Amino acid sequence: MKFQKPKGTYDILPDDSAKRNFLYQKIRTVCNNFNYSEILTPAFEKTELFRRGIGETSDIVSKEMYSFNNDEFTLRPELTAGVIRAYLENNLYNISPITKLFYIANMFRRERPQAGRFREFWQFGIELIGSNDVHSDAEVICLGVQLLNEFGLLNVTTKINSIGSPAERSKYLEILKQYLISYKSDLSEISLIRLEKNPLRILDTKDSRELEILSSAPVLYDYLSTDTKRRFEKLLAILDNLNVRFETDYRLVRGFDYYTDTAFEIHSGELGAQNSVLGGGRYNNLIEQFGGKPTPAIGFGLGIERLLIMIGKSNYKFSQKNNPDLYIGYTDETAQNFAFGIAIKLRISGLKVEIDFLNRSVKSQLKEANRLNVTFSIVIGENEINSGFVELKNMHDGKSLKIKLSPNEIYNFISKYENETSTTGNA
Repeated sequence: MKFQKPKGTYDILPDDSAKRNFLYQKIRTVCNNFNYSEILTPAFEKTELFRRGIGETSDIVSKEMYSFNNDEFTLRPELTAGVIRAYLENNLYNISPITKLFYIANMFRRERPQAGRFREFWQFGIELIGSNDVHSDAEVICLGVQLLNEFGLLNVTTKINSIGSPAERSKYLEILKQYLISYKSDLSEISLIRLEKNPLRILDTKDSRELEILSSAPVLYDYLSTDTKRRFEKLLAILDNLNVRFETDYRLVRGFDYYTDTAFEIHSGELGAQNSVLGGGRYNNLIEQFGGKPTPAIGFGLGIERLLIMIGKSNYKFSQKNNPDLYIGYTDETAQNFAFGIAIKLRISGLKVEIDFLNRSVKSQLKEANRLNVTFSIVIGENEINSGFVELKNMHDGKSLKIKLSPNEIYNFISKYENETSTTGNA
């Protein structure tokens, strides 16, 4: 029987894994510069955590979660709820009044697979907990923009809106509901459910007919308080002063019920219909909703798969060196044992070394060294063992030199070469 991966999943093969590791290194560097610390929570949580946090009327809770054990537990469809649960359970608020966290993790949603969308997918996200200062909103947005800039991604648009507080939205929701009732016969089944439970979720529709209806609908921003509008305008001024390119989109809402005030997304022209690569916003009520003290917070999530698509289309060159530093060939069994000992010592020292396990001819071993694009190669035989010297060949320029058959000598030479070429940019 031939097995295949489940629908909506994919294998991360070695070449892709190397790119991802480079990507994750960039993410960790940017987060470190902004003083965010890494966190990771369990792959599944109590189902009620997501129902209460994300909202019963959201697409995720209503039709996309993978739940098990009589619906008691659910594979995480997002990570903000889990991070806030961990923040409260582990009393992170006692360490500092401001907590800045980031994560890189896999998540699970029962969605229809398409470009950039999978049933198991990876996300990078950040959470800034403890501040309602408008500069914290700007910091979170700037971190996301900076990460994309690290990869030279220019064909992106930051869209931003304020959706106010639940109290401010209540009057608007009644007006929006009355407007939509007149189009009730044109709404989808899920939108009819949202019309009764949370009409704001209808603004997140992708249905073309419903988008046309919404084009003339009342705008939430018109119903926000003067203070909320003033806060939003201050945020826009800060971003403008930082030369962050953005568009105000007064119809932008996020798919989770916990959002308040600032909501934002970064879109790419490279992704087709599902063109949002990053999305987030402020959620000042979620921590209290989970049993903690009232605590403001803001964050975002970024889809790794969609980011990789964008990077691929931009022809970004991954600069991470992935080829071995040295290939050690051998002529016979005695030389193999000697070569294997050298290889292990060099690996322990920090060099990337490969050696043959198929007892192939020297010619075949060197052919394999070429395929691996190694930097240097040596071949150990009886003469090399007896003389204590070996020919170290640069596989890129063909030059060779005699060097002591000593792990220290070989390590020192190759390390010096790698340092010099990385400094001059000739590697």
